[in-house]
Amino acid sequence: MTRYFPALFVVLWSTGFIGARLGMPHAEPMSFLSVRFVLVIFLLLVMVLLARAPWPGLRVGLHSMVVGFLLHGIYLGAVFWAIDRGLPAGISAMIVGLQPLAVAVFAGFILGEVISRRHWLGLGTGVLGLVLVIAPKIEFGAVGITPINVLVLIGATLASTFGTIYQKKFAANVPLRTGTIWQFAGALIPVLIYALLFESFEFDWTGELIFAFGWLVIVLSIISIFLLMILIREGSVSKVSSLFYLVPASTAIIAYFLFGETLNWIQLVGMVLCALGVRMVVAKGEPAIKQS
Repeated sequence: MTRYFPALFVVLWSTGFIGARLGMPHAEPMSFLSVRFVLVIFLLLVMVLLARAPWPGLRVGLHSMVVGFLLHGIYLGAVFWAIDRGLPAGISAMIVGLQPLAVAVFAGFILGEVISRRHWLGLGTGVLGLVLVIAPKIEFGAVGITPINVLVLIGATLASTFGTIYQKKFAANVPLRTGTIWQFAGALIPVLIYALLFESFEFDWTGELIFAFGWLVIVLSIISIFLLMILIREGSVSKVSSLFYLVPASTAIIAYFLFGETLNWIQLVGMVLCALGVRMVVAKGEPAIKQS
């Protein structure tokens, strides 16, 4: 049964972009994320207290908050902001899906890890694929596949990249359950500040919004984390990492059936190149797992 868990985890991860696309018409992005993070912290706190899980020390906890600030706060905040402004979920997944390529390169400079020829070739292939995906539908209006939306998503990719590297350097051995609470506490800081300054916390409580909250809080932020814990215990994290290059394609397929998002043949070729580039990096490298 557990042999299907890596693929299940990747499919669940890909639905995070779908949840954003589903919820954004009915709520402002940072207001949505603020409520989501508070709900996740509350549910995880209840679970941790019931299980009497060990807490990390304050120093390690603060490191986890920095990780959460980057991995969840800045990264997810940018993704939701761009999707709220019309960037398709499939394109969003494609851009941030190149994160393993960035991790491989920046980890070489920051952590002193070896940057192989395969890494550089994978990076070049992924970037070429991304250009093919974005270029045919680039627009210069206020919404859609616009330069500002693309740049924001590139910023999100860099935030998750440095968050992953920071985690490897300072918070690699944090207990997963309690460390995740610290992470979401750090994530709450930037989105809450933005929401208080620029948003109204108004919600259109439709069935779609309630479903998006339930899915992203329970399925993405709770079930996916514990599924990841099982994979770590079973030693299957490398299998998950090897499947991460399929996330953009999985997201694009789901977005097609739910929202009618389409890709032309040039973009499909670009998607294949993106997947190939990421595959070249993660096939023999260390896994880079993020919680969503």
